[in-house]
Amino acid sequence: MQKILNLLKDPKQLAGRFITLFSLTVLMFWAKSYIVYLTQFKLGVEGWYQHFLLFINPLSSCLLFFGIAFIFKNKGQYRALLFANISLSLWLYANAVYYRFFTDFLTIPSLFAAPENAGQLSDSIIALMHPADVLFFVDTVIIAVIIFRKSLPLVKPNNYVTLRRLVFASLCVFLLNLGLAEVDRPQLLSRTFDRNYLVKYLGVYNFTVYDAVQNAKSNSQRALANADDIVGIEEFVRSNYVAPNPDYFGKAEGRNVVYISLESLQNFIIDYELDGQEVMPFLNALKRHENTFYFDNFFHQTGQGKTADSEFIMETALFPTAQGAVYVNKANNVQQALPAILRQNGDYYSATLHGNYKTFWNRNEMYRSMGYDQFFDAQFYDMSDPKNAKNYGLKDIPFFQESVPILSNLPQPFFAKMITLSNHFPFGMDPEDTDFPVGDFGDVVVDQYFQSANYLDVALEMFFEELKANDLYENSIFVLYGDHYGLSHNRNKAMARVLEKEEITPFDYAGLQRMVFMIHAPGIEGGVNHTYSGQIDVRPTILHLLGIDTKDFLSLGSDMLSPDRHQIVPFRNGSFITPEYTFVGDKIYENETGLITTLPEDIAAELQEQAKSRLRTSDEIITKDLLRFYTPTGFEPVDPSRYQYLTPTPEEVEYYQTIKSTESEPAPVQNKKQNSHDE
Repeated sequence: MQKILNLLKDPKQLAGRFITLFSLTVLMFWAKSYIVYLTQFKLGVEGWYQHFLLFINPLSSCLLFFGIAFIFKNKGQYRALLFANISLSLWLYANAVYYRFFTDFLTIPSLFAAPENAGQLSDSIIALMHPADVLFFVDTVIIAVIIFRKSLPLVKPNNYVTLRRLVFASLCVFLLNLGLAEVDRPQLLSRTFDRNYLVKYLGVYNFTVYDAVQNAKSNSQRALANADDIVGIEEFVRSNYVAPNPDYFGKAEGRNVVYISLESLQNFIIDYELDGQEVMPFLNALKRHENTFYFDNFFHQTGQGKTADSEFIMETALFPTAQGAVYVNKANNVQQALPAILRQNGDYYSATLHGNYKTFWNRNEMYRSMGYDQFFDAQFYDMSDPKNAKNYGLKDIPFFQESVPILSNLPQPFFAKMITLSNHFPFGMDPEDTDFPVGDFGDVVVDQYFQSANYLDVALEMFFEELKANDLYENSIFVLYGDHYGLSHNRNKAMARVLEKEEITPFDYAGLQRMVFMIHAPGIEGGVNHTYSGQIDVRPTILHLLGIDTKDFLSLGSDMLSPDRHQIVPFRNGSFITPEYTFVGDKIYENETGLITTLPEDIAAELQEQAKSRLRTSDEIITKDLLRFYTPTGFEPVDPSRYQYLTPTPEEVEYYQTIKSTESEPAPVQNKKQNSHDE
């Protein structure tokens, strides 16, 4: 009794016995993580069981990572505990900010792109931050104050005994967590492609550890791969090959091909009117043109690489990886991409035009593997006037204006990819760029989207008029495509007002992943095509239009104009869409009604296997770099060393900024000797 009275007389001694700094740190961080999970992420938590799992999953990580402090002694323990709290808090906050736009979680590979891309994306990052975000670090401040005032001890027992106990307790909690998760989601770590599930059941911190293990496993898989691994891949691809439509095969043979990446342009914007004005009058007219193929059920299939992923999919007919971006992590893989195929099947010259610098998304390295003859990056454009530039590079109108003379002087036939960037999150435009009104939907990002989309439309119209004046129009085909979504799930409340719905359901959000996609081919009769398709299907479609059969290439798309095509569109997160059904997580929606439905188990399983087998096959090709063991008939592997995108000389820069028409002298195509087709 006397001991209890003594403790009550001395609050510090009482705290030391019952409330140590370690336990307080664990409890506060545990509570913070759970609150962040509920408020910042849309994890689809349903029922008390999943809520319980969400509640307990941060505990194992807290015990383990904060327990590391007990490796140290005396003041070192306090510093280590504070450092661990700051590190985990920053990681949690970084995931929250990343999720606000990408609806995804940070992975180890995605961090590799951060040093070269973060600076150029600073406007987007800042727009995703909110003043209330200081609450992410309240517990950190409390711990720092306690340490400074020395008002709580860390813990009483022996350091290493405590550390062993904490590691054991952390392991027990994790195994309990995983066991309970397996009851609700069997084979959680082996059969899911959706990181949302992993975070919902295991937490952000355990997911990061899992991701690091998977990344190490991926690197080892390449080292252990051999030629035998390609046999099953060949059989799968050939069994799913779709023959071209004879009515269109070779219709555009020998023409120039111009890809135009329409930054963040989702298909709902087509025919949309704001205050009685068409947002995209030029594209609306183009889609109705008799020489335009307009696909109104075309979906993006990008992952964390977004624009870079869209480029990769459409030029290789493979899916992006589940973590990170192929452009950053697998740029040295053997590629059998569109530029090399066209060069070897029609003597096409290839070039990318982009008003940003060549190192962004590691493009200069990836393009060498793909076999691009030239990369006209920001160094070839006039970037001197700040009014013509955004954080991401040159605005679309000056970009197109300065690109026409470059295109006019390329050797023909050519394949040119043009990457726009003005319609980029957060979509703010300078007042002098446009007088089109902003929206009034209660979300500044959504409101600005209509204005920047209209600016892109104006730029496109000017570009097409310039092409007609330079005699490039008639002998070319134009592939216009939205690269990825621009408005994430965080904009669903405003988007419900845009679409005049009560709310945006998971079915509606999946539908919003439809992108603008048109093939405009002067002189070739087009029309509206309702087939369900994705970016993976573009390469075989274009190659067949040019008269190049794709049967010998290991591609996972199918010709969008073929009557026999596979109408199943897998997404990188494991969801997928067919003409009748939309599969999102564990839910199946009927496309006609948008309502949740059920299917016989065998039919649902068959559809799921069709979608996942494509993703698995693509992952195996990329992860193991299997194309190094397979060369299509008549195809010569790309030698990246032949392609060098050197800094242009002042004379070259001046030339490209002053040439105005096809009557100019032939362009001094940089590195033509190094990149020559005949070399």
